[in-house]
Amino acid sequence: MLAEKIMASEDFKRCEQFHGHVCPGLAIGYQASKAALAWLEENRSVDEEIVAIVENDACCVDAIQVLTGCTFGKGNFIYKNHGKMVFTFFSRNTGKGLRLSMKPGVLEPDERYRQLIEKVRDNKATDKDREEFAQLHQQRTEDILKKSMENLFTMETTTVDLPPKARMEPSEPCQVCGEPTMPSKLELVNNKMICRDCL
Repeated sequence: MLAEKIMASEDFKRCEQFHGHVCPGLAIGYQASKAALAWLEENRSVDEEIVAIVENDACCVDAIQVLTGCTFGKGNFIYKNHGKMVFTFFSRNTGKGLRLSMKPGVLEPDERYRQLIEKVRDNKATDKDREEFAQLHQQRTEDILKKSMENLFTMETTTVDLPPKARMEPSEPCQVCGEPTMPSKLELVNNKMICRDCL
């Protein structure tokens, strides 16, 4: 599908609206989510039917939340701080799992793009630099949306012990600060149930 057509789609627009802008990272998350949903033969998770494990906290994970319906609040969105463009998806309905690892070089910036990233990041970019950066950013986004899944990701089936479904439990006050806390997150210290902040 043409990148322009994807970017005009309702699904992509929902990702853009949630994230706040279009960027290469958002396109990576979009592509990973679409690949996973197709492979798992699942639709967006209404409850906890799908579990997503992401290994970074970059732009891509916003598209994953929007398209898969996996969220922190439902307990089916798990974040591992590994700094990798790796995404693993499971279906509770079938037990099937798919791990997608971005191939080396997919997001590797050329020298000019690297210079512009640094200028923008350090707030040293001129208006002309920012315009050039925006054009390159847009082009990289479109390039990602044009690529086949095989050219973006190493894809492999996988299994893992699925996390339990989200726990619902009434809060209890921490006996130090008094703030309501999930009882399973309180620690017994000197005969007091204490939240992790107060530890």
